[in-house]
Amino acid sequence: MRRHARTLSGVFVLSHIPALAGAASAPAAPVSVSTVPAASSGSSSASAGASARHPAGERIVVTGDGTFATANGHIGNQPGGGLIRPETATRSVSTLSADAIARQAPTSSAFDMVALLPGANVSSSDPLGFAAQTNITVRGLSGDAIGYVLEGMPLNDIAYYSGYPGQFADNENYDQIALAQGAADLDSPVLNASGGLMSLRFRDPSHDAGGMVDASYGSYHTDREFARVDTGEIGHSGIRAFVSYSHGETSNWRGSGRDRRQHIDFKAVKEWGDGNRVSVLGTWNDAVTSNYPQIDMADWHAYGVSGPNNYASTYDPSNAAAGTDYWRLYQDPYRLFYVAAPSRFTLTRALHLSVTPYAQWGYGNAPGGTVLSTTGNWQGTEALPYAVSIPGAQDGMATVMADYTQSSYRTGFTSALDWRLGRHRLTMGYWYDYSDDTETQPFSLLPANGHPGNIWADSAKGTILLPDGRQLLGGDNHTISQVSALFVGDTMSFLNQRLTIEAGFKEVMLSRDGTNNLPGPQYRSTMNVAEPLPRLGARFQIDPRHQIFASVSTNFRAPAESSLYDAYDPSSGALVNTANNTLRNEYSISEEVGYRYAGNRVIGSVTFFNYNFTNRQIQTVVSHNGSLIGSTVNAGGQTSRGIDVEAGLRPWHHFSPYVSGEYLHATIDNDMAVDGDLLPTRGKTAVRSPSLQAAIGLTYDDGTFFGMASVKYVGHQYATFMNDERMPDHTTGNLTLGYRMSSIGVARHPEFRLNFINITDSHYLSGVANPTFNARDATGRYGTTIAGEAPTYYVGGGFAMLLTGSSAF
Repeated sequence: MRRHARTLSGVFVLSHIPALAGAASAPAAPVSVSTVPAASSGSSSASAGASARHPAGERIVVTGDGTFATANGHIGNQPGGGLIRPETATRSVSTLSADAIARQAPTSSAFDMVALLPGANVSSSDPLGFAAQTNITVRGLSGDAIGYVLEGMPLNDIAYYSGYPGQFADNENYDQIALAQGAADLDSPVLNASGGLMSLRFRDPSHDAGGMVDASYGSYHTDREFARVDTGEIGHSGIRAFVSYSHGETSNWRGSGRDRRQHIDFKAVKEWGDGNRVSVLGTWNDAVTSNYPQIDMADWHAYGVSGPNNYASTYDPSNAAAGTDYWRLYQDPYRLFYVAAPSRFTLTRALHLSVTPYAQWGYGNAPGGTVLSTTGNWQGTEALPYAVSIPGAQDGMATVMADYTQSSYRTGFTSALDWRLGRHRLTMGYWYDYSDDTETQPFSLLPANGHPGNIWADSAKGTILLPDGRQLLGGDNHTISQVSALFVGDTMSFLNQRLTIEAGFKEVMLSRDGTNNLPGPQYRSTMNVAEPLPRLGARFQIDPRHQIFASVSTNFRAPAESSLYDAYDPSSGALVNTANNTLRNEYSISEEVGYRYAGNRVIGSVTFFNYNFTNRQIQTVVSHNGSLIGSTVNAGGQTSRGIDVEAGLRPWHHFSPYVSGEYLHATIDNDMAVDGDLLPTRGKTAVRSPSLQAAIGLTYDDGTFFGMASVKYVGHQYATFMNDERMPDHTTGNLTLGYRMSSIGVARHPEFRLNFINITDSHYLSGVANPTFNARDATGRYGTTIAGEAPTYYVGGGFAMLLTGSSAF
């Protein structure tokens, strides 16, 4: 879900915050088949329909030993414990395989699992991955600047671009997760990927009937159950499928709160002929998560992880917060259903068609506590001449729950023609996306015990009603968005395919047509933008081990949907957000030059990168009538330069080490407009941009005993554009210990795994939630005193332990 905001620089954009938002039976043959993508024009969704066993345009590497049968398929031979593999793209990309995923806690989110990769900095709020308050930055670029794609289907919120990893899929069903740190693929259906692309891929259904179950129990009364059934090939149809269900619950590790999540994943595949393939996959998610407060530095030093830095366990309308700090007022419910059909057809020997139609539905609420008066209220710009009936009001004031609901429908498709012509591989494609998004802010009545009657706020019952039957609303917007994107690309191979050159062009057109249904001068609001996005890349294979690559890419991000609308304070009628449908798109040019080594033992890469941004959009969080709402700030120009490194060792005496690191130098290119003056920010370090990050992982797996230890260091990060406050650096460590047993009856390859998260129980700030212009009073270029405002932070999760038992059948 998303929310509202007042502009920090006069430019304000709301962003969406979630209400938030292996084979079943392991094959007997110990043969591992891994795929290494061949050079391409950067197409991922076009190839999503290709066979996962033999994808078109990929080189198959078969190894006859070094893998181990587990409850979730064969693993064990990947370099760096599955945290690295040989890559052939013309831009930087790091891929996490099933080897690494299988050793993570089953509750971990996709963000948690890529945390060791170069450039990835995860800001989490709980150790077990349930909380919606989580973010990721890549090379200092926030999660709403990253595209998220599941086999050709976009997962970003179309209105606010955020991604919610707890909704994506269950870990047991991932085959791989790839993080492209620099740019999205040419055919990726995303609008915002100036920070790169996270590509997710499901495992394929097994050819044999069977299944898998696992169960977990651990800290904070956490329990989770998972079951998956594979049909095997159904008759002689060539169709095979799986469906899985999971249920999980946990209590907040600090303060009060209880989270619940139910999830279903499914996938069906049909393959025939020479490379023809149709699959249908989808996800259903139903979750209620409890918020963790984001805190400022003064409260962190005063109270740490306890006391006032948590929501109250009981409802007390007589306390200093008038009961608005009660944890039940900050529960985020969300439901969604996503389905896609990535398909690939061989039209001729040289011509292939890839199509991925998709459809999505989601509904959720992102509430918070607030206080309203029974008199003097406003509906938009309409002053209400009558009193509002609010049971339990004292002296004309009452504590209520400020809801913020979003109901969205989305459908679209991506398509691409791939034609091989001599040295050329030509790609032509089209992406279309249609979304219907409705957002409202009603106010729910509270009984004497403070328990909301309906945390979903999906009906008028239980909300504040006006005498004429209307709901009292702080917002009521409806938006239709449409995206059309045309792209063409050419991948050219020379010198016996040692040299690959890629050229591509994409034109993205976005239109938004919305209505503001609150009384006021604004009713209809529209926005139409178009951006040309050229790109160029090259890769040269010096010899079988050594490779160099370079790329230049352009990316953009359109302003968030909320920039279309005026927003009002229902207690005063004051304008808290001014519509601006002429905001400029963020535009970036990124350059990368890198070297890769793929030897018999060592796999590694070094990448130098440079970004230039105009109209840089920074994600932040504000309170709108009690609801915590995502927002973005236009930070003008920015330049980011740095180096990424990673290396891993193929299994050696069952050990597989991995290391990664990043140096980042990101600076603001201009002074920022604040309160009619210019804040002297030129040359300052950009927020959320740690100059140093490093990670070490060590995996051991002999087929019976296995384990993984990892350590991640993140340097200090500035939380204000004036660099007058920063969060300290932090180091965290995780540990996995496991044991695999021989099959017992119907229980095939049972195993037990202990995951220790934040094993040293470090108390730390994990990320900047709400950056501000300046924490202390500052003087503008024209002499104005600009008042300081404290930034807020995510508090990292404490120690947790989770025991998991799993088995195939």
